[in-house]
Amino acid sequence: MEHDETAAARIRPTKEQVEDRLLDLDGVVGVDIGEKISDGGPTGELSIVVYVQAKKPASRLAKSQQVPAEIDGIRTDVQELEIELQGGPGLYAGDPLSDTSKHTTIAGGISIGPARHPNAGTGGAMVRDTVSGAVSILTNFHVACVDTSWSAGESVLQPGRFDSGNPATDQVGTLARGVISEHVDGAVVRLDGDETWVDEVVDIGAVAGSTPAVAGMAVQKRGRTTEHTHGEVVSTDASVRLDYGDGVGLRTLRQQISIRPAPGAPRFSDRGDSGSVVMDGSRRVVGLLFAGATDGSLTFANPVAAVLAELQVTLNPPRPGPVLPPLRTRIPALCPTRVLVDCPPLRTRPWVDCPPVRLTRVLVDCPPVLTTRPPRCPTLDTRVLCGPLDTRLCPVDSRICGGPGGWVPTPWQGAGDEYGYSPDDASFWAGYHAALDEVAQQLDDLDDLEGGDGGGQR
Repeated sequence: MEHDETAAARIRPTKEQVEDRLLDLDGVVGVDIGEKISDGGPTGELSIVVYVQAKKPASRLAKSQQVPAEIDGIRTDVQELEIELQGGPGLYAGDPLSDTSKHTTIAGGISIGPARHPNAGTGGAMVRDTVSGAVSILTNFHVACVDTSWSAGESVLQPGRFDSGNPATDQVGTLARGVISEHVDGAVVRLDGDETWVDEVVDIGAVAGSTPAVAGMAVQKRGRTTEHTHGEVVSTDASVRLDYGDGVGLRTLRQQISIRPAPGAPRFSDRGDSGSVVMDGSRRVVGLLFAGATDGSLTFANPVAAVLAELQVTLNPPRPGPVLPPLRTRIPALCPTRVLVDCPPLRTRPWVDCPPVRLTRVLVDCPPVLTTRPPRCPTLDTRVLCGPLDTRLCPVDSRICGGPGGWVPTPWQGAGDEYGYSPDDASFWAGYHAALDEVAQQLDDLDDLEGGDGGGQR
């Protein structure tokens, strides 16, 4: 039947009030909201569904252990279901559908497991640890931590030990944290820095964020055992009680997502698929798979919002940006680089402002028209520094060149950007230096024609 959210919303408060009492009954393993089944067929009516390991006639149960036919006017339905965690042990080794291989590029949907335990499950997706900032792998508590003796920093393998992972050669990360609560069975594995990874799930593609699951939603997952499968969300109201063993004991997880296989598919998940991320058709994560029915009829997953919040991670970790080479720097020189002569009839050269260079040739920074401008000395407003004929050194009054008096800007030197100066613009400086080099060559040619420095006014 098509899920009626309005009807489910009316049932939800009553279901949440009585579910603990129902879970305490002998043989009860889960409580949910779902369609009532009668005489082997669906009725089209939503009810409080009570999952039991095995149905028993009422005559064989004490009255206190019987599920009421109705609670506060809402009908109940007892359905037989055996629920198990879908990590190891007890995996199907050698199943041709299982992916137990070594992956050189880490992605979601592949076998992982702790080095200290002969276990295997699925690394669901790549995440970013918001505590450390590290790129990490998302999976289940019962896959990576296993029991209460776990500790942060333990080695995690790909593939898991059950799938022939070798602790000496197959470490891909270290255990960062684990959480088992009323909503989440999760763990975070910090990826080793030398591992190659992609933000994808094998066979499905790039992870596109997250979204809440809703009843009737078509979903998919990729896991270590059954690989890429499809299904449909039945409910987001499941509460299930499972025995984690090894000191953890019985735990009840509430408001979980229940999923049934797509029509014609035998199952959505199986042992070894724990830790897979459940995604919608747009590759958005809706949950973290952790348990399922032994007959394959249902799978259970933690809601994604609770997973991300309690494990302190985010999906879609950013890739590191490219490493850029350091910028080349040039040493600035604000000095005349040619002879500055005294007043007429001696030739004059204007003051120059050289940009940062690495050339050995003496360069000038003068608009070409100024090379023929008649000198106007010795007034300062011409911005021509006059000096002895033989001065090929900086004027003594140039502060930039080491003198005490500073320098006087030329009239063609205004604000720093008057000629489009842009120190960070590589193409500008390339053209700029080429032009300066050309002017220097012209001046050298004139010197050769005039026979040296002495030759009259230019």
